[in-house]
Amino acid sequence: MENNIIFGPINSRRFGMSLGIDLSPSFKQCNFDCLYCELSPAKTVNAQSKTIEVSQIITELKKHLDTKIDVITLTANGEPTLYPYLDKLIDEIDKIKNKTQTLILTNSATLVDEKVFNSLLKLDQVKLSLDAVSKNVFKKIDRPHATIDTDNIISKVIEFSKTYKGKLYIEILFVHTLNDTKDEIKKLNDVLMKLDVTRIDLGTIDRPPAYPVEGLSYKELHDISLMFNSSLPIHIASRVHAEPNNSSYTDEEIINTLDMRPLTREDIELLFDEDSKKRLEILINKGKIAKKSVSNLEFFIPHAKPLTF
Repeated sequence: MENNIIFGPINSRRFGMSLGIDLSPSFKQCNFDCLYCELSPAKTVNAQSKTIEVSQIITELKKHLDTKIDVITLTANGEPTLYPYLDKLIDEIDKIKNKTQTLILTNSATLVDEKVFNSLLKLDQVKLSLDAVSKNVFKKIDRPHATIDTDNIISKVIEFSKTYKGKLYIEILFVHTLNDTKDEIKKLNDVLMKLDVTRIDLGTIDRPPAYPVEGLSYKELHDISLMFNSSLPIHIASRVHAEPNNSSYTDEEIINTLDMRPLTREDIELLFDEDSKKRLEILINKGKIAKKSVSNLEFFIPHAKPLTF
């Protein structure tokens, strides 16, 4: 009997109180072998060799599910969409979840499988990874199974975003010197502009990686965020490397900064010095800066500018 199918609940800043389901609890089964993965390196696969029964998952889930849980998160030691009974599992969870939302964290590669594509449409929330657009960069970072084609994934991510009715998140994880170049960011931006998404999370390496690669600082992530089109719902999700910048901003600079990219309270704590934070509060009290909540996160924006995401 697997005793580590269910984990949590974990209070996720991005998704709320999350109860996780590990669809590969015994060992890593993944179609990627990402440089930044927190799991040990492993040969890529395009199917699970060891699976767990849907009935077993549901039995374990019932023991832990309560009204305090915001989301049931489908994940894995590897790629959760390789689980062969995913469609049936989603249907069974829907029978018992009540008001709790369902979420999956996937690397997007199996969207090319029509069955997986249609199964994910049933979920309340989906987070798709898209670390690179260029074939060579994609292969360097994500080290995909030989059967995986980058262009096919991107095409299906675009199609899924137009078809899906729930909350769709895109996550880009940046690795130093690989996908943080101006050229790759422009290519990512061009693809992101074709998507209909709730939020785009920019992250970096937060845990010891499988291979000797480096993450970016918060300041580097913030600078990258400004390279994307201002209409995109960008959020900096990674703060492990978040050394404070604490720069001084005038009233005009605060408004201009928030006009370029809406910021959360955590962003402001890292970017603004104490005097600038006081100026921000004055601008809020004067009605020149407004707060807007988007999918569990609160952003600050200029009052006259509607938040486009």
